[in-house]
Amino acid sequence: MTTSDAADLVDRLTAVVPDFPKPGILFRDVTPVFADAEAFGAVCAGLAEPFEGAFVAVAGIEARGFALAGGIAAQTGTGVLTVRKAGKLPGEVLSESYSLEYGEASIELRPGQLPKGSRVLVADDVLATGGTADASITLLERAGYEVVGLAVLLELDGLGGRDRIAPRVPVHALGSAPA
Repeated sequence: MTTSDAADLVDRLTAVVPDFPKPGILFRDVTPVFADAEAFGAVCAGLAEPFEGAFVAVAGIEARGFALAGGIAAQTGTGVLTVRKAGKLPGEVLSESYSLEYGEASIELRPGQLPKGSRVLVADDVLATGGTADASITLLERAGYEVVGLAVLLELDGLGGRDRIAPRVPVHALGSAPA
């Protein structure tokens, strides 16, 4: 199956939910893609394809990024790192804050899971403004890892996520959708 086939599956299976989580927002629910075994395998392969052989682990951004990272890692024989919302990890953590429309949020990562200099691919479901992805890349770099790219199922048009991330690392999106 090709990357364009994977993109077609994402387009066909993604549910659009109007007015969620608030009026005026069109939420892109990719969980039907995860529920379809063929589609899930195809999108994981499609996300990894441009970075094949370039990474030793996949960092999934909470929460849907976890599923994608696990699928990519299983197919490529690599490890998984989890970038979590603040307060979800025990022990020593690195933390990175970022701005949201309505305030600030923080994400965390346990350091020392891989040797310094390890090459990591970041995976998530949707790239919107790029705030969470940008903070995740910074966090992974602070942990001593080299981020080889960001792979997402969907990129929301007009929100500037790619403009924010592409100067730092390559961005690979299987599809795009209006914001």
